[in-house]
Amino acid sequence: MNRRTVLGSALIGAAASAASAASAKQPAAGSAARASGRTGPLNLITDVEGIKIGQAHDADVRTGVTVILAEKPATAAVDVRGGGPAGRETDVLRPENLVQEVDAIILSGGSVYGLGSADSVAAWMGMRGRGYGMGGAPGVPPSPIIPTACLYDLANGGNKQWEMEPPYRRLSVQALEAAGDRFDLGTAGAGYGAEAGALKGGIGSASAVMDSGWTVGAVVAVNSVGSVVAPGGKTFWAAPYEIGDEFGGLGAAGLHASAEDWGLSKFRPRPRENTTIACIATDVALTRVECLRMAIMAQDGMARAIRPSHAPFDGDTLFCLSTGKKQIDSPALRQVAVAQLGNVAADVLARAVARGVYHATNYQGVTGKTWREL
Repeated sequence: MNRRTVLGSALIGAAASAASAASAKQPAAGSAARASGRTGPLNLITDVEGIKIGQAHDADVRTGVTVILAEKPATAAVDVRGGGPAGRETDVLRPENLVQEVDAIILSGGSVYGLGSADSVAAWMGMRGRGYGMGGAPGVPPSPIIPTACLYDLANGGNKQWEMEPPYRRLSVQALEAAGDRFDLGTAGAGYGAEAGALKGGIGSASAVMDSGWTVGAVVAVNSVGSVVAPGGKTFWAAPYEIGDEFGGLGAAGLHASAEDWGLSKFRPRPRENTTIACIATDVALTRVECLRMAIMAQDGMARAIRPSHAPFDGDTLFCLSTGKKQIDSPALRQVAVAQLGNVAADVLARAVARGVYHATNYQGVTGKTWREL
């Protein structure tokens, strides 16, 4: 039996098992259809072993930083879909390039100014011996690998008169020092100054534990041109993927779509002012190429949760991390496993987008912008 036959049989078997399970779990007539699945203990990306998150914000400036810290260097990849991205060290993640692992990922507000957040993270890690080195010669510091993506929050009414002192170097150090398993959702970190269409955006996160025992998590700063809710109500586009009542429990009954009805989007989007930036992670050991495929598949999570997405006005960027804590046991089914991971990651990202907006709160003295006020 050749490799294609093995993989095809595995896919057919997996599909049949899924169909059988879905039939067995089909809700009774009249009950609300809900997604099945199991989250990690915190329902955060930090449920993935080896990942910590630190966040900091400046309420006066209305901006913030989220640092995804890998406890040990992690295999990474990136997929960029938006028409106006702002990024740093994304080319280093191309599969053909030398360095295969990263020390941290940064999501930041501030557009091009936010790219400076990686400077202080690099210095902080270099002082502690973290980073890539060519032999570790005496007196030669290592070079931490810290890919970064930024969203545009410069026009949200905060005080941006920072002249030569943008706050991002300071905020990223504060975020590093706060890194741990738990972190705030909504108006926090890189999502502090974000707007999701016509609503207040924010930082969102979610996780899923697969039947195999593998864990997938996502963290996202939602600053989209598109709307996260269906027109005429407050039902999240991500509703079919909701586990429990993690973003309101309204179900999917209110969903309806028209290609030209953007609902609560930004009606007059302008270039470089809208970006949804995210990172997904898994504890499964993957290669750089497999991480890239997982990232490509996970981008569908943005499309499931935001309409429209990946527009010319957006800078949508998605990183993928593999901490390598668990192995894929069957080499013959390896690509089937990658497909499963990518599909789960897309659902987890969609849920994280909704959770970011669900938990978002207004700035002090501002009303009428949040999902809860619809």
